[in-house]
Amino acid sequence: MLIALMDGRALTATELAGLAGITKQTASSHLAKLVDGEVLTVEAQGRHRYFRLSGPHVADLIEALMVFSSDAVPPLRIGPRDPSLRKARICYDHLAGEMGVRLFERMQADRWLQDDLTVTERGNDKLAEIGLDFRDLPPRNRPLCRACLDWSQRRQHLAGRLGKAILERLLAQAWARRLPDSRIVSFSPEGERRFNGWLG
Repeated sequence: MLIALMDGRALTATELAGLAGITKQTASSHLAKLVDGEVLTVEAQGRHRYFRLSGPHVADLIEALMVFSSDAVPPLRIGPRDPSLRKARICYDHLAGEMGVRLFERMQADRWLQDDLTVTERGNDKLAEIGLDFRDLPPRNRPLCRACLDWSQRRQHLAGRLGKAILERLLAQAWARRLPDSRIVSFSPEGERRFNGWLG
């Protein structure tokens, strides 16, 4: 059920039960405990109650735990079987998978980011190429840049306000799109070419 909420959506107990393959009563019992533990928040609208992750820190924790859960089973390869999900997906509100890891590694290798994950002048120039100025991002109780362990790649991708803003720009420029009812981020061939060109 928690994995189903990793894309930032809010879902009902019935929807979550169906996704998990359990009864609504079992789902409701687990959901109540997760709300009590502040893992989830619940919002009532009309006769429906919608559950969502209580914040990006929970998504990051789930990603990290998925690394260990895949260690418990000896698969031949790590991460999801669906190659599209391995390639690019939403992790709460930022880009994950191979594309997200490649972005973060390039940002570090080419010194877009300092070791403490502050944006350098070079980083600001590269972000400007896609119409982003990190100084314009609204301040929130959330870091600008933070590393998030990618459970399918076992390496880190970029989270935080900048990670969210970059994904929003990729979608706004139609380099990629979110598939409906899925965490998959699908890059068009032209979008992937532009993304790779931007990374250099």
